[in-house]
Amino acid sequence: MGKIILTGDRPTGKLHLGHYVGSLRRRVELQNLGDYDKMFVFMADVQALTDNADNPEKIRQNIIEVALDYLSAGLSPEKCTLFIQSQIPEIAELTTFLMNLVSVSRVQRNPTVKTEIKMRNFEANIPMGFFAYPVSQAADIATFKATTVPAGEDQEPMLELTRELVRRFNQIYAPVLVEPAIMLPENATARRLPGTDGKEKMSKSLGNCIYLSDDADTVWKKVKTMYTDPTHLNVSDPGHVEGNAVFTYLDAFATDEDFAEFWPEFHNLDELKAAYTAGGIGDMKCKKLLNSVLNKMLDPIRARRREYEQDIPEIYNILKKGSLDARETAAKTMDEVRTAMKINYFDDTELIKSQADRFKQK
Repeated sequence: MGKIILTGDRPTGKLHLGHYVGSLRRRVELQNLGDYDKMFVFMADVQALTDNADNPEKIRQNIIEVALDYLSAGLSPEKCTLFIQSQIPEIAELTTFLMNLVSVSRVQRNPTVKTEIKMRNFEANIPMGFFAYPVSQAADIATFKATTVPAGEDQEPMLELTRELVRRFNQIYAPVLVEPAIMLPENATARRLPGTDGKEKMSKSLGNCIYLSDDADTVWKKVKTMYTDPTHLNVSDPGHVEGNAVFTYLDAFATDEDFAEFWPEFHNLDELKAAYTAGGIGDMKCKKLLNSVLNKMLDPIRARRREYEQDIPEIYNILKKGSLDARETAAKTMDEVRTAMKINYFDDTELIKSQADRFKQK
């Protein structure tokens, strides 16, 4: 069995820097390393519909936005399989079977489910599809026998549930499915990038995102208003880098080469942190550095996006081909699943023969 990566995003809007540092940047690196036998990257439109069932047009429009973000960030259809979740009905089939192997209380313990139910004010009125989406996520992974899932640390509870379901399936039926491992971002600071307002999560609904498709002027407007250190009132005051969103972003994105280019007074981020902490460094100078770092990184992404936007029909062709390829893999897994569960009635010649013999003997 080969090494297989599976990862994806809910198409609920354009992708932002939180997506980029949490998984997208790493996906591109892994794709280019070529250490894995297959890499699947998908748009989880079925999961997006669990809390957008009354607005399918939103998901429909966002599919192309996410696809453009994927391609402009550097994912290549020549090196990975890009597909749309709803086009693989085998995932829904496996979801149904896995639901039989987990209790309601176990799903309720998932911290992501708890948080999102509260955030969306579902409380006692939870859509069944939304409640069960951790099982659907497990099916996404298991359908493709993924060995590795690049994701932020907030997804670890979901991976643990997936491993539990895979183990239970394999114990009850046959060792068909594969237990996945999570691959966290190498930069620990980037594992959960805060919003520009300093809040724990970058979220479209909170309006605290910097998007991969934002132009340079928009990026600067957002960086200028970023949360820093509320106690750093004067340039001469000692500053704090902990909880300071500007420094968290610099941790995630700035390199020594960036300092050489944009602020040669310092060789690296550690030197800047020391100077800021001692006092004498203004927040605006730090924001200008961050703005330069971000736009240097985003410039090639924006340029590729403009190119891809010129041929949208080709983007749909890429997604269609990827979905067909993904479905071939999914179909093979489900053949094994049905055989293991003994519901492959029409392919089981021994079953048919034994039943025929049984009735002949009557």
